Amino acid sequence: MIKCLIWDLDNTLFAGVYLESAGQSPPVDPGPAAVLAELAGRGILQAIASRNPPQAASYAAQATGHQFAAAQCGWGAKSDAIAAILHDLGLTPDEVAFVDDDALERGEVSFALPGVLVLAPEDLPEALGWPQFSPPIITAEGRRRGELYIQRRARQAEAAAFGGSPEAFLRYCGTQVRIGRAGPADVPRLHELSVRTHQFNSAGLVVSEATLAELLTAPGHQVVTVRLADRFGDDGLVGGGVIRSAESTWQVPLLMMSCRAMGRGVIGPLLTWIGLEAARVGATEVAVACVVNERNVPLRIALASAGFRASDADASPADTSPANASPADTSLADASAGQPAWARPAGRSPGPNRTVAYRIGLDRPLAGLPDWVVTDD
Repeated sequence: MIKCLIWDLDNTLFAGVYLESAGQSPPVDPGPAAVLAELAGRGILQAIASRNPPQAASYAAQATGHQFAAAQCGWGAKSDAIAAILHDLGLTPDEVAFVDDDALERGEVSFALPGVLVLAPEDLPEALGWPQFSPPIITAEGRRRGELYIQRRARQAEAAAFGGSPEAFLRYCGTQVRIGRAGPADVPRLHELSVRTHQFNSAGLVVSEATLAELLTAPGHQVVTVRLADRFGDDGLVGGGVIRSAESTWQVPLLMMSCRAMGRGVIGPLLTWIGLEAARVGATEVAVACVVNERNVPLRIALASAGFRASDADASPADTSPANASPADTSLADASAGQPAWARPAGRSPGPNRTVAYRIGLDRPLAGLPDWVVTDD
């Protein structure tokens, strides 16, 4: 999925050149502007990388009526501007597309950032129908994604000027994390998270709405949600997971979190809550099954920071079960590293994408939940 479309301005989003308009800014080209509005409505972020002064980005926002999630205006290489946007938004090259009328600029970006999807303006009408630009589901949170990134920028600017600890800043922001049981109305958003989340997706794959709906009532299972808000805005449902409870070990075959929640006091408290709930009913261990790939390093770091330790002995063997299979079609019985069939990609072989169980014992007192966390219990 493309999460962000990055625009050149001159002769691309603009019908003309900003610095050559003789005192009158060029109009916005109605064709590209319509594409921008359509993709923004699909929850795809919009950004600017242009050889222009910063005022050009401000004019683009005013002329289109759209708040861009990021803008890099200057005279350096377009690939450097795009790399800065990737860093700013926490995205990887294969999650963004770039549109520019200049073939040399497109070539420079393709060479320097081969993962970026590079487009010419004439590609845009057809691109609207491409799968990369067509999310299978768009929730209320998805439609607000651009707005949420604007709030994120304001939050980051205030954090940079704040003199206290990260925990003190979370309290200063009025952070509230709510953990509770999922209901049927949460299923579309949980599915959307599985589609869009890579850095914090323990199963490393899309989980269908049918599977999630069935898990809501599956014996011995809990589907949990995490919501996040602070004084900058309400992010809504930012995370969730599936827990399979047993007498001695609680297994977590799926843990998902939006990258917007990173560093905002969410993932650590969620792992603590799972441990506290497991200990409350007499379990002695929590095991989070996590596929090992290049993209979910942040999740594995978070697990290690919370005291979980990986066991190489839990690496999963090759599996041939259908991807995204529903419990109606495949058993929820245990697999290696605690992964049921629905949480194992088809045809995976041992190696870079093996699944490892991150385990923590509950034989010692666990830290309590921070004061910004509330539960539905």
